[in-house]
Amino acid sequence: MTSSPKRGKPFALSDANPLIPYLYLIPHALFFLVFVIYPVGYGFYISLHRWSPLQGQQEFVGLLFYRNLFDPSTPQSEFFWKTLWNTTFFTLVSTPLLVGTALGLAVLLYRPIFGRAIFRAIFFMPGILSVAVMGILWRWLFDNQSGLVNVIRQEYFHLPVIQFLTTDWWAWVPIIVGTVWWTVGFNMTLYLAALGGISPTYYEAADLDGAGPWAKFRYITWPLLTPTTLFITVTTVLASFQLFGQSLIITNGGPARTTQSVIQYITEEAFGNSQLSSATAMAFVFGLLMLVFTVIQFRLMVRDLNAEGER
Repeated sequence: MTSSPKRGKPFALSDANPLIPYLYLIPHALFFLVFVIYPVGYGFYISLHRWSPLQGQQEFVGLLFYRNLFDPSTPQSEFFWKTLWNTTFFTLVSTPLLVGTALGLAVLLYRPIFGRAIFRAIFFMPGILSVAVMGILWRWLFDNQSGLVNVIRQEYFHLPVIQFLTTDWWAWVPIIVGTVWWTVGFNMTLYLAALGGISPTYYEAADLDGAGPWAKFRYITWPLLTPTTLFITVTTVLASFQLFGQSLIITNGGPARTTQSVIQYITEEAFGNSQLSSATAMAFVFGLLMLVFTVIQFRLMVRDLNAEGER
């Protein structure tokens, strides 16, 4: 009995086939082209034209809207850089609070205390709220007249009312405090996971040398948490620069744009003033600044990690 000859396979997908890696990359490449490359390219096209969705032919203006951002006589330049400074101020204040508070909570809640899981859940749960709920809550707490903070100040401490929502600098208090309350739980969770990865043998050796709690934290916990701290700092800075919902709901950017974020102003320019081309140019400049900052942050992170590994 003769066996039938095997049919040849003109196209066999095996591990040795050089096309296999490209087949895995095609889905991601398609999504990247459709949702990243095309929107960025089309957005840049819009920023070079006096673009309006109701017009058939768009007037080419070149770098006009980019030049407006660096011309002090234009309102776009004035408000863009003012709101960018507002966002930078928020980032400079909120980032140390979010990192330091999260680290302190993680160190306290890593210890085997009674109700540890409940306290962890309490500090993490605000993070599941939407920005709308968070903003309405903190706007009510710091309301100029009937807010809980002013009621407590008047009833129990006989202190005058503070116009939190309509006074320069005071308006930042509910935004910053609310943001810390809202997002600190996520950073705390990252620190708790990092603390769980530290070997107990380090602390046992420190106990034998007679080291106290502060010495253990300074020479063991803090150095070993450096990679986590760098990661949390970078992600927190990037998230803080994206400030939008908190200032929009709590203060609506007031008073006199002192709490308006740059993304909030870009949105206003695009949909409030119907200047889509100008808003797109602002978005590209802001994105470029964020890209430069991110590169600097990651270079510093890699340098510190390399220095830590050489010790």
